Amino acid sequence: MELGKLIARWPVLRQAGEGDLLGRGKAVQSAKTEQLRPRTEGAQHVVKSVCPYCAVGCGQLVYIRDGKVDQIEGDPDSPISRGRLCPKGAASKSLVTSPLRLTKVKYRRPHGTEWEELELGEAMDMIADRVIETRRSTWEDRTMGIAMLGGATLDNEENYLIKKLAMGLGIVQVENQARI
Repeated sequence: MELGKLIARWPVLRQAGEGDLLGRGKAVQSAKTEQLRPRTEGAQHVVKSVCPYCAVGCGQLVYIRDGKVDQIEGDPDSPISRGRLCPKGAASKSLVTSPLRLTKVKYRRPHGTEWEELELGEAMDMIADRVIETRRSTWEDRTMGIAMLGGATLDNEENYLIKKLAMGLGIVQVENQARI
């Protein structure tokens, strides 16, 4: 190819010739970039959500394809994050799609060295039995043997319900880090 044609293909010259000095128009596109499509293009629907990692409460858009999470991006309508996500929030898709994600109850017996899988019903019964026994053995107008700790992934409404449960069980040591 002759030098003149090669220089004419240079994006900076095309930008100047087309008046696109910021390089945002057709002049900077190549055949390859014209073929690119958004990662979210094939989504069948979008669900608004909140990032689960910290108490900031950044808005997320969860893109669903074939009933599964396909992509998670920042929500531009969020007054908190305005479409931006930190590295952890941007990687939150792996929280629900990672093949390493635990999906079964794991239990290690006292003095045990190995984890075993339990059915959810069995684990819930064990928890209920332990709450009842702890309340019975530590009751002093309230139970001093159980505490509750809530994390930043809980919103105020969820923390309100947890506080109501704790008070109903006689638990007074309740701490949480709620977001609005």
